[in-house]
Amino acid sequence: MTPYAPAQSEKKWQAAWNAAGVFTARHDPLKPKYYVLEMFPYPSGRIHMGHVRNYTMGDVVARYKMSCGFSVLHPMGWDAFGMPAENAAMERGGHPKEWTYGNIADMRGQMKPLGLSIDWSREFATCDPEYYGQQQAMFLDMLDAGLVYRKNAVVNWDPVDMTVLANEQVIDGRGWRSGALVERRELTQWFFRISDYAGELLEALDGLKDWPEKVRLMQANWIGQSRGLQFAFGTVNAPKGFDRIECYTTRPDTLMGASFVGISPDHPIARALEKTDPDMAAFIAECRKGGTTEEAIETGEKLGRDTGIRVRHPLDEAWELPVYIANFILMDYGTGAIFGCPAHDARDFEFATKYGLPINPVFIAPGADAPQGAPEAEYVPPKTEKVRYIRGYAGDELQTGEDAIAAAIAFCEANGIGRGVTNYRLRDWGLSRQRYWGCPIPVVHCPNCGVVPEKKENLPVRLPDDVTFDKPGNPLDRHPTWRDTTCPSCGAPARRETDTMDTFVDSSWYYARFTAPHATTPTDPEETEYWMNVDQYIGGIEHAILHLLYSRFFARAMHKTGHLPAKAIEPFNALFTQGMVTHEIYKTTDTNGRPVYHLPEDIDREAGVVKETGEKVEIIPSAKMSKSKKNVVDPMNIIASFGADTARFFVMSDSPPERDVEWTAAGAEATSKFLARVWRIASEIAEGADGPGGAEDLALLKAAHRAIDEVTRSIEGFAFNKAVAAIYGLANAMARTQAANPARREAMQIMAQLMAPMVPHLAEDIWSALGGEGFVVQAGWPKADPALLVEDDVTLPIQINGKKRGEVTVPKTMPASEVEKIVLADEAVIKALAGGQPKKLIVVPGRIVNVVI
Repeated sequence: MTPYAPAQSEKKWQAAWNAAGVFTARHDPLKPKYYVLEMFPYPSGRIHMGHVRNYTMGDVVARYKMSCGFSVLHPMGWDAFGMPAENAAMERGGHPKEWTYGNIADMRGQMKPLGLSIDWSREFATCDPEYYGQQQAMFLDMLDAGLVYRKNAVVNWDPVDMTVLANEQVIDGRGWRSGALVERRELTQWFFRISDYAGELLEALDGLKDWPEKVRLMQANWIGQSRGLQFAFGTVNAPKGFDRIECYTTRPDTLMGASFVGISPDHPIARALEKTDPDMAAFIAECRKGGTTEEAIETGEKLGRDTGIRVRHPLDEAWELPVYIANFILMDYGTGAIFGCPAHDARDFEFATKYGLPINPVFIAPGADAPQGAPEAEYVPPKTEKVRYIRGYAGDELQTGEDAIAAAIAFCEANGIGRGVTNYRLRDWGLSRQRYWGCPIPVVHCPNCGVVPEKKENLPVRLPDDVTFDKPGNPLDRHPTWRDTTCPSCGAPARRETDTMDTFVDSSWYYARFTAPHATTPTDPEETEYWMNVDQYIGGIEHAILHLLYSRFFARAMHKTGHLPAKAIEPFNALFTQGMVTHEIYKTTDTNGRPVYHLPEDIDREAGVVKETGEKVEIIPSAKMSKSKKNVVDPMNIIASFGADTARFFVMSDSPPERDVEWTAAGAEATSKFLARVWRIASEIAEGADGPGGAEDLALLKAAHRAIDEVTRSIEGFAFNKAVAAIYGLANAMARTQAANPARREAMQIMAQLMAPMVPHLAEDIWSALGGEGFVVQAGWPKADPALLVEDDVTLPIQINGKKRGEVTVPKTMPASEVEKIVLADEAVIKALAGGQPKKLIVVPGRIVNVVI
């Protein structure tokens, strides 16, 4: 018998699959298609077990669907632009291009030994000019369709790295890389009109039935639909031209609790005041140093400055309110102006308390007699609960907030005060980035013609290779031979746009490019019509909001510009968000008390010490794998020690795929032993002589067909751990059976087919050894015979005084009185009774027998 030798067999089968083009995606009109896609990786240089789990999940689905007769598209690419490559160039020297393509080569070399069913002929990186050139072509189409525009906007500015930062890159008010205090700065930026689709993007979430509910909820909250009142305060003594301050509020029922009006430091009135008032200008400059993230605004100190301007309350012309510039109001949200109701808003309460402004409750708790002053502040029950309104439109009566808001809007509309408006939290997508390693924005700035789109025949606008990173800022700004060009319209000297695109743009349409990665247009209509939509998308929950939302918008924009069919405006039919792979952390402490972390392979886990020094380690419970904590497991080490099939089977087996899985060396070793055991059984069958059938043949075939049913349902339901359990169960049945070799051979061939999506190399070994035709991955998926799924017998556990002491197998239809006789004849029961009679004997049909002594 040949021993289980994954190091040899895995390379052999991968070479054979490659030579036969088994995984090349084919546009076959005679076959149904299936498109499975994992979120493509950033080329950081090393894959980890999280990658292995993610791509194995997709591979299981792809191989299963191929066996079911589908023409399968399962591609791979690289999300290759972004700041990390520039950071590496700054820190280590070299060029982002070299660093990126070097990492891609390394990671590809680490992924291929996993035996993934990827069509590598469709591989691309988003930094390939062929890819970003087509992205530039789509940008021009979207610009022409009015989906892209340019405007001044307040952004997070890192004064050290000299670049705009996304809100997510601002941590505790500082740049995520430089640590510099982030400033708010106004720059001219490019934007996608995603807000035009806010209502559609929100409404369409209801149709995404095969997406996780939590993801749909996160997207809905991010889009943030609200119904409120749009109205204006008339000014009393504002600068010329500012006779009104427009406001939008979702709580018009609290208008009678107004204490002040607040405007953004970037509001037109604030900008007018700072031109003539040095103190005001200094205050506004201080405000602009703060971040623009919700967290920064929520947790930061609330600062305000009385402008001296007053406004008239829209419900009482004699009632005047002060106007403050406040650092917690952003110009990008609503109108850049709010009214403060400190009695029912924590932020407004903090501000009013600080500046001695009135606190006027509008409603009180149902059982309260009268407002209690300051302690009553921040009383904000859910809108669905009833409260007693003491000021406003409802009179002195109980009413829910929802009803009062509707009444307030109706009152204001009837009296010409304002109008009901549905607004969205979602803001237009700013795509400008002041960095080199990104897709160039294909426009030029001409002194005669203004902003001019580049001609499509001149695309791609390629990044220059001869750049340096010895100075802060964007190298494109100081590259005259690239920056200086001629106007595509009039031919006069002009300057290229030196901002590049947000990397979210690159990842917002790659799924469409995979359908025709070598097309000379962004997409090929015949290919998108056949392959779209993505039938199964797999990736991390951390991308639940922005990446998915931007991709959904981009699909709509691509449809509008003729690059996707109407059916693809929701590009992902089903979404699965997998859990992480975790591992223990091993920590010691240096002489200064600082933590020192150790790799798993450097630890004697049983002794709890560092192998080299014998130093005792602190073992911290399982956590997300992190390079900084060194609790990472290198898949290449696992493959070298146990084989790729072991790594694949283990990450599928330990827990439901949506939950985290803990990697343990013992678990990997146990998985390897199990696979070796299966190979040993298969080898015995292959070498055994066939003979006449035996009494256990039927029982074994029933076990095999139950496994077909369970594995099929489990893969279809993304319950891979249950599929693994079913395979373990069939292996145990085969190890115990006394069936004749023909039945064992048939059952083992079924086993090979069921294992093939998860452990493809061993499955091919078994299939070949048992005389299977062709590759097992191309064999038809086995179908369970309904007749063999019918169970005539049932095995009932026997509990004696609450503890299981045995079991009995009886016909399903046997009467309880007959079951009792068989139980009383069981050796364990006889021994426990010791000649006596049971106090109780209860038969629960089909489930259990309880004996009470």
